[in-house]
Amino acid sequence: MAAFNDRFLRACRREPVDATPVWFMRQAGRYLPEYRALRERYAFLELCRQPQLAVEITRMPLRRFEVDAAILFSDLSLPLLGMGVSLALEEGAGPVVESPVRRTADVRRLRPLEPETDLPFVLEAIRILRAELRVPLIGFVGGPFTMACYLVEGRASRDFARVRALMFSEPGTWHALMEVLTESLSRYARAQVAAGVHALQIFESWIGVLNPLDYRTFVRPYLRRLTETLQPLGIPVILFGVGTAALLEELAEAGGTVIGVDWRVPLDTAWSRLGDSVAIQGNLDPAVLLAPFEVVVEHAARVLRQAGGRPGHIFNTGHGLLPETPPDAVARLVDWVHAWSLAHPE
Repeated sequence: MAAFNDRFLRACRREPVDATPVWFMRQAGRYLPEYRALRERYAFLELCRQPQLAVEITRMPLRRFEVDAAILFSDLSLPLLGMGVSLALEEGAGPVVESPVRRTADVRRLRPLEPETDLPFVLEAIRILRAELRVPLIGFVGGPFTMACYLVEGRASRDFARVRALMFSEPGTWHALMEVLTESLSRYARAQVAAGVHALQIFESWIGVLNPLDYRTFVRPYLRRLTETLQPLGIPVILFGVGTAALLEELAEAGGTVIGVDWRVPLDTAWSRLGDSVAIQGNLDPAVLLAPFEVVVEHAARVLRQAGGRPGHIFNTGHGLLPETPPDAVARLVDWVHAWSLAHPE
Protein backbone atom coordinates (compact mmCIF):
# COMPACT_ATOMS: atom_id res chain seq x y z
CA MET A 1 0.00 0.00 0.00
CA ALA A 2 1.28 3.47 -0.88
CA ALA A 3 2.48 5.65 1.96
CA PHE A 4 0.27 8.51 3.12
CA ASN A 5 1.18 11.76 1.36
CA ASP A 6 1.09 14.54 3.96
CA ARG A 7 2.76 17.22 1.80
CA PHE A 8 -0.41 19.36 1.82
CA LEU A 9 -0.80 19.19 5.61
CA ARG A 10 2.85 20.10 6.18
CA ALA A 11 2.47 23.12 3.91
CA CYS A 12 -0.65 24.18 5.84
CA ARG A 13 1.53 24.18 8.97
CA ARG A 14 4.23 26.16 7.10
CA GLU A 15 6.67 23.28 7.43
CA PRO A 16 9.28 22.46 4.75
CA VAL A 17 8.08 20.19 1.93
CA ASP A 18 9.92 18.31 -0.81
CA ALA A 19 7.68 19.83 -3.52
CA THR A 20 4.88 22.39 -3.61
CA PRO A 21 1.57 20.63 -2.91
CA VAL A 22 -1.16 20.96 -5.52
CA TRP A 23 -4.92 20.57 -5.45
CA PHE A 24 -7.76 22.43 -7.17
CA MET A 25 -11.11 23.76 -6.09
CA ARG A 26 -13.82 21.83 -7.94
CA GLN A 27 -11.28 19.21 -8.95
CA ALA A 28 -13.99 16.55 -8.41
CA GLY A 29 -16.77 17.28 -10.82
CA ARG A 30 -18.05 18.98 -13.88
CA TYR A 31 -14.98 19.09 -16.19
CA LEU A 32 -14.38 15.32 -15.95
CA PRO A 33 -16.07 13.14 -18.60
CA GLU A 34 -16.60 10.32 -16.09
CA TYR A 35 -18.44 12.76 -13.82
CA ARG A 36 -20.62 13.96 -16.70
CA ALA A 37 -21.47 10.34 -17.48
CA LEU A 38 -22.71 9.88 -13.91
CA ARG A 39 -24.57 13.17 -14.09
CA GLU A 40 -26.57 11.84 -17.04
CA ARG A 41 -27.90 9.08 -14.79
CA TYR A 42 -28.40 10.92 -11.49
CA ALA A 43 -29.72 14.28 -10.36
CA PHE A 44 -27.08 16.47 -8.74
CA LEU A 45 -28.65 16.22 -5.28
CA GLU A 46 -28.78 12.43 -5.56
CA LEU A 47 -25.03 12.38 -6.24
CA CYS A 48 -24.56 14.29 -2.99
CA ARG A 49 -26.98 12.14 -0.98
CA GLN A 50 -25.65 8.72 -1.92
CA PRO A 51 -22.38 8.19 -0.02
CA GLN A 52 -20.93 5.71 -2.49
CA LEU A 53 -21.53 8.09 -5.39
CA ALA A 54 -19.98 11.02 -3.49
CA VAL A 55 -16.99 8.81 -2.68
CA GLU A 56 -16.62 7.78 -6.31
CA ILE A 57 -16.67 11.38 -7.54
CA THR A 58 -14.22 12.49 -4.85
CA ARG A 59 -11.81 9.79 -6.02
CA MET A 60 -12.14 10.50 -9.76
CA PRO A 61 -9.40 13.14 -9.99
CA LEU A 62 -7.07 11.04 -7.82
CA ARG A 63 -7.08 8.37 -10.50
CA ARG A 64 -6.07 10.90 -13.15
CA PHE A 65 -3.76 13.33 -11.36
CA GLU A 66 -1.05 13.22 -8.70
CA VAL A 67 -2.79 15.89 -6.60
CA ASP A 68 -1.75 16.17 -2.96
CA ALA A 69 -5.25 16.42 -1.44
CA ALA A 70 -8.82 15.39 -2.16
CA ILE A 71 -11.80 17.64 -1.58
CA LEU A 72 -15.08 16.03 -0.64
CA PHE A 73 -17.72 16.03 -3.36
CA SER A 74 -20.71 17.79 -1.84
CA ASP A 75 -22.47 21.15 -2.03
CA LEU A 76 -22.43 24.29 0.12
CA SER A 77 -26.21 24.40 0.29
CA LEU A 78 -26.81 21.01 1.95
CA PRO A 79 -26.95 22.48 5.48
CA LEU A 80 -29.80 24.74 4.32
CA LEU A 81 -31.85 21.67 3.41
CA GLY A 82 -31.26 20.35 6.92
CA MET A 83 -32.43 23.68 8.34
CA GLY A 84 -35.79 23.32 6.61
CA VAL A 85 -35.12 25.48 3.55
CA SER A 86 -36.83 24.40 0.34
CA LEU A 87 -34.40 24.78 -2.54
CA ALA A 88 -33.34 23.33 -5.86
CA LEU A 89 -29.75 22.70 -6.89
CA GLU A 90 -29.08 23.87 -10.42
CA GLU A 91 -25.64 22.91 -11.64
CA GLY A 92 -23.93 26.02 -12.90
CA ALA A 93 -26.35 28.29 -11.01
CA GLY A 94 -26.06 26.87 -7.50
CA PRO A 95 -28.89 26.77 -4.95
CA VAL A 96 -32.20 28.41 -5.82
CA VAL A 97 -34.24 29.09 -2.68
CA GLU A 98 -38.01 28.81 -2.99
CA SER A 99 -38.88 31.34 -0.23
CA PRO A 100 -35.99 33.75 0.41
CA VAL A 101 -35.37 35.11 3.89
CA ARG A 102 -36.38 38.77 4.03
CA ARG A 103 -37.95 39.28 7.50
CA THR A 104 -37.36 38.27 11.11
CA ALA A 105 -40.28 35.85 10.85
CA ASP A 106 -38.44 34.07 8.04
CA VAL A 107 -35.37 33.69 10.26
CA ARG A 108 -37.46 32.18 13.04
CA ARG A 109 -38.59 29.42 10.70
CA LEU A 110 -35.04 28.16 10.28
CA ARG A 111 -34.33 25.23 12.53
CA PRO A 112 -30.93 24.36 14.03
CA LEU A 113 -28.97 21.87 11.97
CA GLU A 114 -28.35 18.42 13.47
CA PRO A 115 -25.61 17.03 11.19
CA GLU A 116 -25.79 13.38 12.24
CA THR A 117 -29.55 13.37 11.64
CA ASP A 118 -29.90 15.83 8.78
CA LEU A 119 -26.76 15.06 6.76
CA PRO A 120 -25.71 11.50 7.65
CA PHE A 121 -24.80 10.74 4.01
CA VAL A 122 -22.10 13.43 4.01
CA LEU A 123 -20.53 12.09 7.19
CA GLU A 124 -20.69 8.50 5.91
CA ALA A 125 -18.88 9.52 2.71
CA ILE A 126 -16.16 11.14 4.84
CA ARG A 127 -15.73 8.01 6.95
CA ILE A 128 -15.38 5.83 3.85
CA LEU A 129 -12.88 8.18 2.25
CA ARG A 130 -10.82 8.57 5.43
CA ALA A 131 -10.30 4.81 5.51
CA GLU A 132 -9.32 4.60 1.82
CA LEU A 133 -7.40 7.71 0.79
CA ARG A 134 -3.63 8.06 0.74
CA VAL A 135 -3.83 11.87 0.60
CA PRO A 136 -5.53 14.28 3.02
CA LEU A 137 -9.27 14.82 2.71
CA ILE A 138 -10.55 18.40 2.75
CA GLY A 139 -14.07 19.05 3.98
CA PHE A 140 -15.85 22.35 3.58
CA VAL A 141 -18.66 24.63 4.66
CA GLY A 142 -19.98 27.87 3.30
CA GLY A 143 -19.16 30.92 5.36
CA PRO A 144 -22.01 32.62 7.25
CA PHE A 145 -22.09 35.59 4.87
CA THR A 146 -22.11 33.42 1.75
CA MET A 147 -24.91 31.23 3.06
CA ALA A 148 -26.88 34.34 4.00
CA CYS A 149 -26.38 35.57 0.43
CA TYR A 150 -28.11 32.50 -0.97
CA LEU A 151 -30.92 32.69 1.57
CA VAL A 152 -31.66 36.40 1.13
CA GLU A 153 -31.14 36.73 -2.62
CA GLY A 154 -32.71 33.38 -3.40
CA ARG A 155 -29.90 32.51 -5.80
CA ALA A 156 -26.42 33.68 -6.83
CA SER A 157 -26.29 37.36 -7.76
CA ARG A 158 -23.85 39.73 -9.42
CA ASP A 159 -23.85 42.31 -6.62
CA PHE A 160 -25.97 40.86 -3.77
CA ALA A 161 -27.86 44.14 -3.47
CA ARG A 162 -30.73 42.60 -1.47
CA VAL A 163 -28.26 41.22 1.06
CA ARG A 164 -26.56 44.55 1.60
CA ALA A 165 -29.90 46.34 1.75
CA LEU A 166 -31.03 43.96 4.51
CA MET A 167 -27.82 44.57 6.47
CA PHE A 168 -28.25 48.32 6.32
CA SER A 169 -32.02 48.63 6.72
CA GLU A 170 -32.83 45.70 9.05
CA PRO A 171 -29.69 45.06 11.13
CA GLY A 172 -31.67 43.19 13.77
CA THR A 173 -32.93 40.70 11.21
CA TRP A 174 -29.46 40.41 9.71
CA HIS A 175 -27.75 39.62 13.01
CA ALA A 176 -30.48 37.12 13.94
CA LEU A 177 -29.90 35.33 10.62
CA MET A 178 -26.14 35.30 11.09
CA GLU A 179 -26.51 33.87 14.61
CA VAL A 180 -28.62 30.97 13.35
CA LEU A 181 -26.33 30.28 10.40
CA THR A 182 -23.11 30.45 12.41
CA GLU A 183 -24.37 27.97 14.99
CA SER A 184 -25.51 25.47 12.36
CA LEU A 185 -22.37 25.82 10.24
CA SER A 186 -20.20 25.36 13.33
CA ARG A 187 -22.03 22.13 14.13
CA TYR A 188 -21.61 20.92 10.56
CA ALA A 189 -17.90 21.77 10.47
CA ARG A 190 -17.24 19.98 13.76
CA ALA A 191 -19.19 16.95 12.56
CA GLN A 192 -17.03 16.73 9.43
CA VAL A 193 -13.89 16.85 11.55
CA ALA A 194 -15.25 14.15 13.86
CA ALA A 195 -16.02 12.01 10.79
CA GLY A 196 -12.41 12.29 9.63
CA VAL A 197 -11.57 15.24 7.37
CA HIS A 198 -7.93 16.33 7.70
CA ALA A 199 -8.59 20.00 6.88
CA LEU A 200 -11.59 22.22 6.33
CA GLN A 201 -12.11 25.05 3.86
CA ILE A 202 -14.59 27.84 4.62
CA PHE A 203 -15.94 29.22 1.37
CA GLU A 204 -16.79 32.87 2.07
CA SER A 205 -17.09 33.08 -1.66
CA TRP A 206 -18.99 36.38 -1.94
CA ILE A 207 -17.39 38.35 0.89
CA GLY A 208 -15.57 40.53 -1.64
CA VAL A 209 -18.72 42.59 -2.24
CA LEU A 210 -18.22 44.23 1.19
CA ASN A 211 -15.92 47.05 2.19
CA PRO A 212 -13.76 46.52 5.31
CA LEU A 213 -15.97 48.58 7.65
CA ASP A 214 -19.15 46.74 6.71
CA TYR A 215 -17.31 43.43 6.94
CA ARG A 216 -16.19 44.26 10.48
CA THR A 217 -19.67 45.37 11.50
CA PHE A 218 -21.83 42.69 9.91
CA VAL A 219 -19.65 39.60 9.33
CA ARG A 220 -16.43 39.46 11.32
CA PRO A 221 -17.94 38.37 14.68
CA TYR A 222 -19.60 35.39 13.03
CA LEU A 223 -16.70 34.26 10.87
CA ARG A 224 -14.41 34.47 13.90
CA ARG A 225 -16.85 32.41 15.95
CA LEU A 226 -16.88 29.74 13.24
CA THR A 227 -13.08 29.51 13.08
CA GLU A 228 -12.80 29.55 16.88
CA THR A 229 -15.00 26.46 17.15
CA LEU A 230 -12.48 24.64 14.95
CA GLN A 231 -9.25 25.81 16.60
CA PRO A 232 -9.35 23.29 19.49
CA LEU A 233 -9.70 20.46 16.95
CA GLY A 234 -6.20 21.09 15.62
CA ILE A 235 -6.88 20.90 11.88
CA PRO A 236 -5.88 23.43 9.20
CA VAL A 237 -8.66 25.89 8.36
CA ILE A 238 -8.58 27.50 4.90
CA LEU A 239 -10.46 30.78 4.41
CA PHE A 240 -11.31 31.55 0.81
CA GLY A 241 -13.23 34.31 -0.91
CA VAL A 242 -13.39 35.92 -4.33
CA GLY A 243 -12.42 39.56 -4.86
CA THR A 244 -10.95 39.91 -1.37
CA ALA A 245 -8.05 42.27 -2.13
CA ALA A 246 -9.46 44.82 0.32
CA LEU A 247 -10.03 42.19 3.01
CA LEU A 248 -6.89 40.03 3.08
CA GLU A 249 -5.69 41.22 6.48
CA GLU A 250 -9.23 40.93 7.83
CA LEU A 251 -9.45 37.30 6.70
CA ALA A 252 -6.15 36.45 8.38
CA GLU A 253 -7.36 38.12 11.56
CA ALA A 254 -10.51 35.98 11.41
CA GLY A 255 -8.44 32.96 12.35
CA GLY A 256 -7.62 30.96 9.24
CA THR A 257 -4.55 28.75 9.13
CA VAL A 258 -4.41 29.20 5.34
CA ILE A 259 -5.69 32.13 3.30
CA GLY A 260 -6.90 31.38 -0.21
CA VAL A 261 -6.00 34.14 -2.68
CA ASP A 262 -7.70 34.65 -6.03
CA TRP A 263 -5.82 35.66 -9.19
CA ARG A 264 -6.55 39.39 -8.85
CA VAL A 265 -3.82 39.88 -6.23
CA PRO A 266 -0.20 38.94 -7.00
CA LEU A 267 0.78 36.19 -4.61
CA ASP A 268 3.91 37.95 -3.37
CA THR A 269 1.88 41.10 -2.67
CA ALA A 270 -0.64 39.07 -0.69
CA TRP A 271 2.13 37.42 1.31
CA SER A 272 3.82 40.72 2.12
CA ARG A 273 0.50 42.01 3.45
CA LEU A 274 -0.33 38.89 5.44
CA GLY A 275 3.10 38.16 6.88
CA ASP A 276 4.54 34.76 7.71
CA SER A 277 1.98 33.70 10.31
CA VAL A 278 -0.34 32.06 7.74
CA ALA A 279 0.04 29.78 4.75
CA ILE A 280 -1.22 30.93 1.36
CA GLN A 281 -3.21 28.97 -1.20
CA GLY A 282 -3.43 29.99 -4.85
CA ASN A 283 -3.59 31.59 -7.21
CA LEU A 284 -3.61 30.65 -10.91
CA ASP A 285 -6.46 32.15 -12.95
CA PRO A 286 -8.58 29.08 -13.81
CA ALA A 287 -9.18 30.45 -17.31
CA VAL A 288 -5.46 30.02 -18.04
CA LEU A 289 -6.03 26.27 -18.23
CA LEU A 290 -8.06 26.85 -21.39
CA ALA A 291 -4.97 28.28 -23.15
CA PRO A 292 -2.10 26.38 -24.84
CA PHE A 293 0.05 24.59 -22.29
CA GLU A 294 3.06 26.86 -22.82
CA VAL A 295 0.84 29.72 -21.60
CA VAL A 296 -0.23 27.65 -18.60
CA VAL A 297 3.43 27.08 -17.74
CA GLU A 298 4.21 30.79 -18.04
CA HIS A 299 1.47 31.74 -15.59
CA ALA A 300 2.18 28.88 -13.19
CA ALA A 301 5.88 29.79 -13.11
CA ARG A 302 4.94 33.35 -12.21
CA VAL A 303 2.89 32.11 -9.24
CA LEU A 304 5.73 29.88 -8.04
CA ARG A 305 8.33 32.62 -8.43
CA GLN A 306 6.12 34.95 -6.41
CA ALA A 307 5.87 32.29 -3.70
CA GLY A 308 9.65 32.35 -3.63
CA GLY A 309 10.05 28.92 -2.09
CA ARG A 310 8.65 30.11 1.25
CA PRO A 311 7.19 27.40 3.48
CA GLY A 312 3.43 27.43 3.42
CA HIS A 313 2.53 27.73 -0.26
CA ILE A 314 -0.22 25.47 -1.62
CA PHE A 315 -0.66 25.71 -5.40
CA ASN A 316 -4.26 26.03 -6.49
CA THR A 317 -6.42 27.99 -8.88
CA GLY A 318 -7.86 31.28 -7.66
CA HIS A 319 -11.39 29.85 -7.97
CA GLY A 320 -12.91 26.54 -9.08
CA LEU A 321 -11.89 24.73 -12.26
CA LEU A 322 -14.10 25.74 -15.17
CA PRO A 323 -16.38 23.20 -16.88
CA GLU A 324 -14.41 23.57 -20.14
CA THR A 325 -11.07 22.73 -18.50
CA PRO A 326 -9.22 19.94 -20.38
CA PRO A 327 -8.34 17.16 -17.92
CA ASP A 328 -5.04 16.63 -19.73
CA ALA A 329 -4.03 20.21 -18.96
CA VAL A 330 -4.72 19.60 -15.27
CA ALA A 331 -2.62 16.43 -15.29
CA ARG A 332 0.29 18.15 -17.00
CA LEU A 333 0.09 21.15 -14.67
CA VAL A 334 0.21 19.01 -11.53
CA ASP A 335 3.30 17.19 -12.77
CA TRP A 336 4.91 20.44 -13.92
CA VAL A 337 4.41 22.20 -10.55
CA HIS A 338 5.90 19.26 -8.66
CA ALA A 339 8.86 19.06 -11.03
CA TRP A 340 9.45 22.85 -11.00
CA SER A 341 9.50 23.06 -7.23
CA LEU A 342 11.83 20.06 -6.96
CA ALA A 343 14.20 21.76 -9.41
CA HIS A 344 13.99 25.10 -7.56
CA PRO A 345 14.44 24.31 -3.84
CA GLU A 346 14.76 27.09 -1.30
